[in-house]
Amino acid sequence: MNRKQLLSLTGRFLLLLMLYYIFFIAGSSAVASFLPDTNSEPGLVSAGAGILIVGVVNTLIVMALVLSSRWSGLKLMIGLSLAYYGAVTFIMQIETWYFLSDITVNAALLPRLFLMGMPVAFLYIPLAVWILGKGRAAEVSLRKEVLQMSFTEWFWKLSLIALIYITLYWLAGYYIAWQNPDLRSFYGSPGEIVPFWKHTANTLHSDPWLFPFQVLRAMLWTLCAIPVIRGSGLNFTGTALLVGVFFSLPQNLGHIIENPLLPIASVRLSHLIETASSTFLFGFMITILLQYKPEFPKGNESIS
Repeated sequence: MNRKQLLSLTGRFLLLLMLYYIFFIAGSSAVASFLPDTNSEPGLVSAGAGILIVGVVNTLIVMALVLSSRWSGLKLMIGLSLAYYGAVTFIMQIETWYFLSDITVNAALLPRLFLMGMPVAFLYIPLAVWILGKGRAAEVSLRKEVLQMSFTEWFWKLSLIALIYITLYWLAGYYIAWQNPDLRSFYGSPGEIVPFWKHTANTLHSDPWLFPFQVLRAMLWTLCAIPVIRGSGLNFTGTALLVGVFFSLPQNLGHIIENPLLPIASVRLSHLIETASSTFLFGFMITILLQYKPEFPKGNESIS
């Protein structure tokens, strides 16, 4: 990259960063007056530094998603907008509904949490595609398409993806988040921690819908990965790293600043470590799995 290209890219980054804050603030205004009147402990960094970090990281990730894609035009805009909204807002807020509805999220606030992510996903992402020079539809470079699989292959891969997600989710949840007594108390389980298998059995008995709900989330995560994988111009490992970062950072960086929905600082920190690590590994692993092409007997029709 020569000096002129570097200056151009830097200028576009600064423009996109400014636009990100505009749409982020627009989305945040939907929830501002509905947040609970709870005193939140300070975050890892000040609010100003945290907002700066969140904006810079999200802008860089969006730029990486756009510039690494072989797609362009409306296809790229729609694909990335839906993937971004799904991964950064929808999947996260249905978990907010599941766990926080009886703690810090009331019926008036909940739907607004889903609205909050729409300006960035559906206005900012298309603008980013234009600003980064990919607004006009262009012929896709020749490359053997991935994710063209038989029904059998889709079935066993999605089954394995569900197993991978449940395993990572539950292990990280117990061995990282659940080790924090403040977190256990916040979610209504004060006292000493019980052994892993007893905790698992207790959860299966007291909350039988938790694991099916997480299987649903695993499938939704996979849907969000598909536009990135299908359009990626990177190699297998590069694509897997990009999806891992996309699944882990935008959703979790907010834990570094104070938040009345999770007012206890140690609870936010535990969730940050737990979810950032597990979702990165999940995104990386399923991207490798979905791109892997085993040899099947001839005769199976592919599903494109």
